[in-house]
Amino acid sequence: MFDVNSKMNEERSEEIGENHVGTSAKTPLRADAFEISDKEKIAKIQESVKDILETLGMDLTDDSLQGTPKRVAKSFVNELFMGLNPANMPKASTFDNNYNYGEMLVEKNIIVYSTCEHHLLPIVGRAHVAYISDGRVIGLSKMNRIVEYFSKRPQVQERLTMQVVQALQEALGTQDVACVIDAKHLCVNSRGIKDIESSTVTSEFGGKFKEKDTKREFLDYIKMDTDFE
Repeated sequence: MFDVNSKMNEERSEEIGENHVGTSAKTPLRADAFEISDKEKIAKIQESVKDILETLGMDLTDDSLQGTPKRVAKSFVNELFMGLNPANMPKASTFDNNYNYGEMLVEKNIIVYSTCEHHLLPIVGRAHVAYISDGRVIGLSKMNRIVEYFSKRPQVQERLTMQVVQALQEALGTQDVACVIDAKHLCVNSRGIKDIESSTVTSEFGGKFKEKDTKREFLDYIKMDTDFE
């Protein structure tokens, strides 16, 4: 029997994926996501990758391909998607602002390597992050690590931008945090429309960064001529 609802859901999912639309501000994870170990995940993914390559007609007895399923599985769990596991969240140690620095602090040009959750193709770009201290400061490298952590999961750029801001707001105890990400999506650049020139810019402004002058100061620091105002 033809299932109309199933067909409609399939068409909607395809439309969302082809148009790179996010559906949740939180990474969609099942409740049992961490009930098996990383070692077990690698073993299961290895078999799945092997099935994919064999279905495509690849000869896995070839010396060049024999180790590919395991390499892919290890890279998924330990590298590309390590940000799914809360155990890998960097410890965001903060310190008293004893030197009373009250101006904006900007960490710009943080490299972003992420993966589009619609096609599992790379997202590559730069993040620019800023905050204004409300009594606490954070180590500069921690800002990079927070960007890296949330990048290392299947993502949509809008969600990544929001997650970086929310994590820093929680760590610093202030709403005065901003993030702008400018990135290329290989799902756009290498397939579909195949536009190799375009990039995607997303932003999240919290607290004082919603004010016109503060937002403009931040954008001037990162040298972006935008219409965010």
